[in-house]
Amino acid sequence: MKQLEIIIGSQMGGTEYVAEHLSQLLADQGVQSQLHEQPELQHIDRDHPWLICTSTHGAGDYPDNLLAFIEQLATSEPLDRVRFAVIGVGDSSYDTFNFAAKNIVSLLQTKGATLLLPQLEIDVLGEELPEDTAEQWLPNLLQAWKSA
Repeated sequence: MKQLEIIIGSQMGGTEYVAEHLSQLLADQGVQSQLHEQPELQHIDRDHPWLICTSTHGAGDYPDNLLAFIEQLATSEPLDRVRFAVIGVGDSSYDTFNFAAKNIVSLLQTKGATLLLPQLEIDVLGEELPEDTAEQWLPNLLQAWKSA
């Protein structure tokens, strides 16, 4: 894997920090990544793997910066070339814990995209910082892409 598209859905900035941290770790390993903070489908390479990092907002909703992208995905042609992974960052005290991450997995799969490994669900109520949890998960992601 030489390049990765990192799509960010963040309402308050915490998930953006997780994505930026992973981007730096990937760069340290010689993997380029393109961060998409205001993602638009036509600007995201479908031949590179996607890593979607998203929080959940309100009552299980997507963050505001991801809404247009979700609409573009919903109305797009099939996305069979897309291989992707998802990190959801949320608060488990809500019954809509990580709904945005779960919903984007479902949406992409209905469009024919391939989920490379089960999504990572980070609970901000946990003892570890979200970026530390994501960092520990990163080798699993890299292995899944090598195997695909």
